[in-house]
Amino acid sequence: MKNEISVNKIIIADDHPLFRNALVQALKSEIESAAFFEAASITELEQVLADHSDVDLLLMDLHMPGANGFVGLSHVVQRYSQLPVVMISANEDIAIAAKARQYGALGFVPKSASIPHMIQAIESVLMGDESFPDNAANIELSEDQELDELVKKVAELTPKQLEVFNLLSDGLLNKQVAYEQNVTEATVKAHVTAIMRKLGVTNRTQVILIANKIKVDENFGSPAS
Repeated sequence: MKNEISVNKIIIADDHPLFRNALVQALKSEIESAAFFEAASITELEQVLADHSDVDLLLMDLHMPGANGFVGLSHVVQRYSQLPVVMISANEDIAIAAKARQYGALGFVPKSASIPHMIQAIESVLMGDESFPDNAANIELSEDQELDELVKKVAELTPKQLEVFNLLSDGLLNKQVAYEQNVTEATVKAHVTAIMRKLGVTNRTQVILIANKIKVDENFGSPAS
């Protein structure tokens, strides 16, 4: 691979440090030209992307903190449209791979995949192709226009608004959110108002309901009911 494609920077975004470390070490031996950066949450990923605008590839876990199902993927794809994203997940459900493709990922690799398989997927994506399980492109996904619209709306939040949205979805009050974000309650209220306006709702309860609807069940890969 290193003889075919020049790769300078790769981000591995996953909340399991042992997996991240193992993957970095394995890929380093195969992609000697690349510098690797790690993120354990959507918030950390945003910071890495802010610091390194010339990243060549993002390997992104579906279920890391702040991802809210496919919102994290959609958010990154919208804000960094030139960045190729390969979704990695312990969930091997073909519907998950197909949904990742629908929301803008260029590849999907299960965490159980061998390193040669992962290298092949990375190479394909960096060459401008897709890399999904054979039947992912043909699977018929159940249409849920309401869900897709909600994911799109949440993905369009700014990074700071998305952080506040995630804290609200965890049930935190404005005072607690302010403490977590190290900002004033007035700032939090401004963010909450902006979030509700963008989502087209009028209260916090509706925000939490949206958060619950867009989450993806980690065991089965279907939208949570």
